[in-house]
Parts: sequence; C-alpha cells; structure tokens
Amino acid sequence: MDNGLLVLRLVVGLLVAGHGVQKVSFRLGGDGLAGGAEEFRRDGFRGGRLTAVAAGAGQIGSGLFLAAGLLTPLAATAAMGVMTVAGTVKWHKGLWVQNDGYEYPLVLVAVAAALALTGPGHWSLDHVLGTVPWPLWVSLAAVVLGPASGLVTRTVLRRPAAGDTTKGGTRHAHAAD
Repeated sequence: MDNGLLVLRLVVGLLVAGHGVQKVSFRLGGDGLAGGAEEFRRDGFRGGRLTAVAAGAGQIGSGLFLAAGLLTPLAATAAMGVMTVAGTVKWHKGLWVQNDGYEYPLVLVAVAAALALTGPGHWSLDHVLGTVPWPLWVSLAAVVLGPASGLVTRTVLRRPAAGDTTKGGTRHAHAAD
C-alpha cells in the first residue's frame, strides 16, 4: 500500500504543481503570468494577475507538498480548493474532458480527498517527521474545507457578466485550469 500511495502522490502532486507553473510562467506550455491573468479574466474572475499568482502558488505549493507527503491534509485541502474552482469553470460543459468538461479537476479533487483520508503512507515526509497518523477529524475537515473553500473563492472572485444588473451577476466561463 505504501508504494501505491507514493506513486499516487508523486503523479498527482506533480501534475497539480505543473498546472500552477503554467499559470505563472512560460514553462510546461504556460502563457506566462500575463497569459494566466488573461485566462482568469476570460473565465469571469476578478483580480487578473493577483488571481493568477494566488491560483498558481496554491497549485504549486499544494502539489509539491502532496508529492512529498508533507502536511498531507493541509496540502490536500489546498489542492481540492484550487481544483474545485477549475471544476466550477468547466461545469457548464459537462463531465467529459473531450468536451472541455470537469472530469480532470474532479479526479484530482477525489485523489486529494483520498490522500487526506488514507494518509500519505510510509514513504513520506509526514512519516519521517512523525506527524502521522492524522486524527480522523483533521482528514474529514480537509475533505469538507477543500471543496468548500473553492466554492467560496469562485463566488467571491466572480466578475459580473457584461450588462448584468443583478446583484452579484453570473457569468458562464470556460477553461480555467
């Protein structure tokens, strides 16, 4: 089981971190910080550069911490949060990724939740530091707070659509992650 958790943490953690790198740089096929900021604006977010930096940093940090198995519940919470935001942007396109749907963010949220609940395994910094096992309430809190924080973030940073006169406005967007 420990070997499987190591593989899972490394693959998912590095992919989440890679998404963050793309948001803030030209590495890994990214469009640089200006491109990341424009992507968020197109997808209906306020904040431009600040939003791109916050999302990128959240993905890089949570991904690297997941990969290392360090502060796993906290890392999982952050990963679930940023990937929940990505899923909300893709929601209107349906589930499947071939239609630019939310399938991929959903898988990453589910894996982060599973890691929060199972722990990082023996081959982790949490194990080396003696911080595992985490109390069940910490893992459950991570699973609830991660997606909840993503939904709150999406609500707070949503920019009203052009011509929308309702309080808060709505905007259908695409391709946030």
